[in-house]
Amino acid sequence: MNIVIAPDSFKGSLTSLEAGTIMKQAILQEVRDAVVTVIPIADGGEGTVDTLVAATGGTLFPLMATGPLGESVEVQFGQLPGGMAVLEAASICGLVMITPIQRNPMRTTSRGIGEVLLAAMDQGHRSFILGLGGSATNDGGIGMLQALGGLFLDANGNPVDGFGDSLTNIRSIDLSGLDARLKDCDIQVACDVKNPLCGDTGATHVFGPQKGGTPEQLQTLEAAMQAYAVRVEEQLGQSGLSQLPGAGAAGGLGFAMLVLGAKLTPGAEVLAAAVKLPEHIAAADWVITGEGRSDSQTLYGKLPIHVAALAQAAKVPALLVSGSLGSGAEQLLDHFHATFSIVPEPVTLDACMENAGTYLYQRVRNIARLLK
Repeated sequence: MNIVIAPDSFKGSLTSLEAGTIMKQAILQEVRDAVVTVIPIADGGEGTVDTLVAATGGTLFPLMATGPLGESVEVQFGQLPGGMAVLEAASICGLVMITPIQRNPMRTTSRGIGEVLLAAMDQGHRSFILGLGGSATNDGGIGMLQALGGLFLDANGNPVDGFGDSLTNIRSIDLSGLDARLKDCDIQVACDVKNPLCGDTGATHVFGPQKGGTPEQLQTLEAAMQAYAVRVEEQLGQSGLSQLPGAGAAGGLGFAMLVLGAKLTPGAEVLAAAVKLPEHIAAADWVITGEGRSDSQTLYGKLPIHVAALAQAAKVPALLVSGSLGSGAEQLLDHFHATFSIVPEPVTLDACMENAGTYLYQRVRNIARLLK
């Protein structure tokens, strides 16, 4: 039996490599002669840099930058063979970097992304992959654009501070001061969702609640985001950028990257190609993927859906094993032979995170017995 395991990270508890290794151990416990190949992967979210660097034999560079709460944190970007730089929002302004009680989309910033881009350009890089998933921000990318030289002014002509609530104070925008080197850059954005910037399926309404936004905050942010988008598009002389697929990724960082002329590409496609996942799946009898939580959002281009599509194309059955199955998860049965949650009993979220490895092992061991 040839089994390919290609999971995303179980955010906040297991990396994709850790999850895949646990799944392999569980399968081999029951099917000792199975050939199990672990291919840790990401979709532009947490683990993007580590996955690409490990897959290509690249190098990691540490540096200090502004974190999601405005504090100075140690971050990193990767250099791939050939000179391409790769960075990710999840490890610069990510949700996993702050505690649940600190989550507040009004007071998080994407500034660190701009700072890391500047540092990489200072080293001579002009070709980039940027993973956008897993951010804690909903600032429309103004923090990043400010770091790169953009001006966002309030009613008194003073620069806003670059956090989510700054969107409500913007009265004028000047992008003429953006770093001139950006015009020579090729930026490929590995985007884990297809949401537009605004509207019912936009950044604020879909992802704002998990970033700590209250209904009142989200209503305020949505109105401010719409006004911000209009001002930016007017200055650029381009309309419709905010409605492009992926513009709503990472709290609007996708939109800001479009402003810079970046190309938004489904992150799962970028990383799957880099690790030759289609070739591995074509030779498999079963494919197993997973993530921390699977629900209706998974359908918006998350990694498991891309793995399922590759498996369907190769006529290989695919299974989904996730930390939990949320609202709309029944729709995933159109893409997988079966879906599983690893939680064995009613427990707190903290207990789930703490025991994720044990729960995952137990569930996959049972799945292996069924396959055998």
